[in-house]
Amino acid sequence: MIPRTAMPWDGIYPSTIVPLTPDRALDESALARHTDAVCAPDGIVGVLCNGHAGENVYLSRGEKRRVLEITVAAVGARRIVVCGINAEATDEAAAHARDAREAGADAIMVFAPNGWATFHDPAAIRVHHRAVIEAAGLPVFLFQGSVHAGRTAFPPALLAELAALPGVVGVKEGSWETAAYEASRRAVHAAAPHVRVMASGDEHLFSCFVLSSDGSLVSLADIIPETIVALDRAVRASDLAAARRYHNLVYPLAKAIYGTPPGGSATARIKACLWLLGRIPCAATKRPVGPLPEAELTRLRLLLAETGLLAGS
Repeated sequence: MIPRTAMPWDGIYPSTIVPLTPDRALDESALARHTDAVCAPDGIVGVLCNGHAGENVYLSRGEKRRVLEITVAAVGARRIVVCGINAEATDEAAAHARDAREAGADAIMVFAPNGWATFHDPAAIRVHHRAVIEAAGLPVFLFQGSVHAGRTAFPPALLAELAALPGVVGVKEGSWETAAYEASRRAVHAAAPHVRVMASGDEHLFSCFVLSSDGSLVSLADIIPETIVALDRAVRASDLAAARRYHNLVYPLAKAIYGTPPGGSATARIKACLWLLGRIPCAATKRPVGPLPEAELTRLRLLLAETGLLAGS
């Protein structure tokens, strides 16, 4: 549900994982419970499902639609539901966008196909985004890829051009580098001042929030939603001492999940943390990712204890 406010899109959105059963099928009841729990804290305005943390490259079209249906049923009456769209072929992505509209999404997020990491054709990028936006007929978030993820990180001028397309309301800015984040933000706001630019590099949320951000669509809010909200609020209140304290809780967890090779294990690590905390019944991921080695589970368990999230350890 999109609120009737002057800035309806601003705020914190957990980018949710998808709990699976031991045989790697969707655990629908666990997904509904998890989504409801991470959207409960005051300050959470919405949720991003079928994002990278939601294993969108490994889910079938039918699974993605079912994840969205469950998300809408769980929180759609009180939170904004953004559905990620990630497919290599433009026509397939457009079909997923139509699914999102029919299944009740409030907005979509257009992810760059993985194949774009090895080539950069601005004309193809424009065609893809326009087709998906037209198929959805919904408000749209763009995704700016990491500077470490090849050419899925658009040059600021191209990102600004995409941001000016009709229907675009926001950018999940995942450059994962503070200077690149600032360049993206300035370029987008010059071309489309109404478009919200939201930091999403988990390790760098503090510095990006200080530069200015309209919120965040972020997977660490799957584990510590209250802390992410508190960090955002502290920066907005210019209480940098409090913001640094929250950052010191966020950073070690972000570093362990996203800043430790291999980067492809990030979702498995988030799920392992949630499983260790007793918040999901199984840490299974879609193959070929996971399971984590026992040594890494031990490290995550110790980190959760050190941060005070895991009691009795």
